[in-house]
Amino acid sequence: MYVADSRANDPTASVEGTARPAPAGRYRATIAPTVLALGTVSLITDVSSEMVTAVLPLYLVTGLGLSPLGFGLLDGVYNGFSAVVRLVGGHLADRGGGRHKWVAGAGYALSALCKPLLLVAHTLTPIGLVLAADRTGKGVRTAPRDALISLSSTPETRGRAFGVHRAMDTAGALLGPLAAFLILRATVDGYDAVFTVSFCVAVLGVLVLALFVPSGRTGTPGPTPGNGPGTGTPEPLPGGRRVTGTSGPMADIGRGTGASGPVPGGGRGAGTPEPLPGGGGGAGAVGARPTVRAAVGLLGLRDLRRITVCALLLGLATVSDSFVYLLLQRRLGVPDRWFPLLPLGTAAAFLLLAVPLGRLADRWGRWRVFLAGHAALLLAYTLLLTSWHGTALPYAVLALHGTFYAATDGVLMAVASDRVPQELRSSGLALVQTGQAGARFVCSLAFGAAWTLWGDRTALLASTGALAVCAAYALTLRPSREAAV
Repeated sequence: MYVADSRANDPTASVEGTARPAPAGRYRATIAPTVLALGTVSLITDVSSEMVTAVLPLYLVTGLGLSPLGFGLLDGVYNGFSAVVRLVGGHLADRGGGRHKWVAGAGYALSALCKPLLLVAHTLTPIGLVLAADRTGKGVRTAPRDALISLSSTPETRGRAFGVHRAMDTAGALLGPLAAFLILRATVDGYDAVFTVSFCVAVLGVLVLALFVPSGRTGTPGPTPGNGPGTGTPEPLPGGRRVTGTSGPMADIGRGTGASGPVPGGGRGAGTPEPLPGGGGGAGAVGARPTVRAAVGLLGLRDLRRITVCALLLGLATVSDSFVYLLLQRRLGVPDRWFPLLPLGTAAAFLLLAVPLGRLADRWGRWRVFLAGHAALLLAYTLLLTSWHGTALPYAVLALHGTFYAATDGVLMAVASDRVPQELRSSGLALVQTGQAGARFVCSLAFGAAWTLWGDRTALLASTGALAVCAAYALTLRPSREAAV
């Protein structure tokens, strides 16, 4: 028996490791075993991927002599190519009868297999193809993994669950650059050694996923206190009905009656599920296989559409991490051998703040924390534009950079999860992630081109102005309801 299957014998726990429902009126603060297992997988995988990410800018710009435009193209592929396949990964997970684990596992395995290919790729085209395949793996796995976290948590603790996962993920991001730095100092063929060790660590992550993350159909967290409007309940669909899981007080959607009487607009016959926007079957239809039309039709939900548009606009003005580190290196004259340590500052701040900001998002409001994170990023860009060259500059910029990620990465998924029905959870999250990743791909290309044509300062100034405008506009697109405190 696999360790991951042991919880299936407990009739009071879901097959996905969801914690037992808390008695009414009590706050359930426990983190589901599924979240901890996925956090461990992400920690190990991030050690592997961040080893490569830490040395890649220097390897491409200094080692292979790429221009900022060429690097921007590859960086755009690395950070944005996953947008092409995120919807595919989310849809496959939803249609697979709850097989989120195995779709995610395929993505992790594909990324692992790409690491040794970097040993034989030395020109722009093959490196671009390897990075595209690696990001395909990331795109396939991200939405199913986040759906598992969401479905294993209650609305009241969802921000904290994502915060715990992102904190564990960031612990790996902290260790990866440190490992790359030590390998570069200890070996002759430093880059090849980094890529080889990275592959071995990635394989370990896939094994942990296979052995310790539960599989099977996703369970629905039990009823929780305050499970009503404004408490993370998905937005009403056209006709006044809500789409949630198939159990709990709102389970009888599509039957013409709600938990306390007739549902407004419930003109369909009894037992007829309400179609999702775009014509998909209602989420209340037990056993229904989600369709691509229903997944894309989720954009008919006003709140989810607003969240997706905000993620896209803000992504258009979010400069790639690699460019931030290159800007810091140029401003401060950081020697090449110390360059892999720059991501440690971002990762350390992310690690320290992910859980506290996740809990703050649950209490104060997730959208507020999300926008506050972009304010921190705006301040980091402003510091890079000033003439200040003090020794505290890199610490301040990297701390603000890490704060941005801690306040936005998991919090955005928690915000979106509140507005997506369970049966289409992976697809709904993939819509948001696709918009964000596609926008960041465009931003990398535009920033690299601007750097090549007008210089790094002008490129950063344009991005800073764009971020300020997009953040101001995002205030007007705030979702209509926040999760409950």
